[in-house]
Amino acid sequence: MYNTGGGLPILMVPFTIVGRRYTFLLAAAVCISLGAPSLPAQQNLAVGETPQQVNERIRTLTMGSHSASHDYIIGEGDLLEVSVFDVPELSKDLRVGETGTINVPLVPVRLQVAGLTETQAAEKIVEVLEANGLVTHAEVSVTVKEHRSQPITVVGAVAHPMVYEADHQVTLLEVLAQAGGIANDAGDTVIVTRKSAFAFAEISNPQAMPSSQAPGSGDAPTQASPQASALASQAAPTGSPANFPSPEQPTHANSPAAAVSNAPSTVASDSGTTSITINLNDLLETGDIRNNIVLQAGDVVTVPHAGIVYVLGAVSRPGGFVVSNDRTQLTTLKVLSLAGGLTKIARLNRAVIIRKDENGKQTQTEVDLKKVLDRQTEDITMRASDILYIPDDRTKEVMLRAAEIAIGLGTAVAVYRLASQ
Repeated sequence: MYNTGGGLPILMVPFTIVGRRYTFLLAAAVCISLGAPSLPAQQNLAVGETPQQVNERIRTLTMGSHSASHDYIIGEGDLLEVSVFDVPELSKDLRVGETGTINVPLVPVRLQVAGLTETQAAEKIVEVLEANGLVTHAEVSVTVKEHRSQPITVVGAVAHPMVYEADHQVTLLEVLAQAGGIANDAGDTVIVTRKSAFAFAEISNPQAMPSSQAPGSGDAPTQASPQASALASQAAPTGSPANFPSPEQPTHANSPAAAVSNAPSTVASDSGTTSITINLNDLLETGDIRNNIVLQAGDVVTVPHAGIVYVLGAVSRPGGFVVSNDRTQLTTLKVLSLAGGLTKIARLNRAVIIRKDENGKQTQTEVDLKKVLDRQTEDITMRASDILYIPDDRTKEVMLRAAEIAIGLGTAVAVYRLASQ
């Protein structure tokens, strides 16, 4: 229908059609503006990187943080390939014994090689062969064929727990990279356990030390002289063992400076071991070299396991969220906020928490999230391995079973680490 009166023709559309279209567009705009139910803002936690992204960061940092190269120090258990030029009878593969010695053919005594480099061990063998008249102007080469004296054990939440035989000086990140990186449920700390180092002071005059009487002899112990007391105080260690990052470089974990910084903390135990705790997040985010410590032979690197809380169904970002420590209490509202909130078709009053009890029996508890959002009921604390499932208007019961099976089989469910804000 056109109106041509007094000017250009104008298309006339019946009001009923315009009214219907306007009403539809207005309703759509209202729905978009309202969106899904809003969640309270969570200020203390945020979604961080996935374990895969963390492992990629570990590999990247490892490529640029190789420790300075040093000559390998021979130790117990190493297999040495000894080659004497033009004397095949003396060229053998020799295993270093528990005493740190090897048995060279035709040499009457065992040679001490533990603590020497390959070059130093070759020079020592040359000296012994010439001294015993076995070879004149001997040319000897020593190569470590198997490295067995510097094991570093990696256990816990890593992709491939292993015993890493170090053939050079290695750092924490290098060993984690060798173990395939962290697992999905890895916590935010790494614990390095090592044997405590003991320092000994030489006493120039042993006769000056007091001679104590045996207990129960009835004689009073001899009073120590001032000189002996001074020597004893010099020999005694003053403070915690100097064991991090090496016996020559102690860390004062209790000092005010260490409390402010992100340096690793060191705790000595009565069992003769020392535990060094490193914050993995600080190490990866700041790249502080103090956190990427140099490991020693016999160290045990433990990545503690942490729980994972899963959120599936009608949420913007379904997946699992790592509960890194006991201080991080995740509730239904917190995990919903981490999951990006609810979708517009979420059925708030039909949410389900799937949980296993102490006997491994799986239980389902219905949760009315609408009442939780309206503060009509208390928020529920989530536990490790819990699954919060929010159905929508189109969801059938079979979808809930499929979600349980997906978690049970460990299928491709995205897992996110949490970062503090």
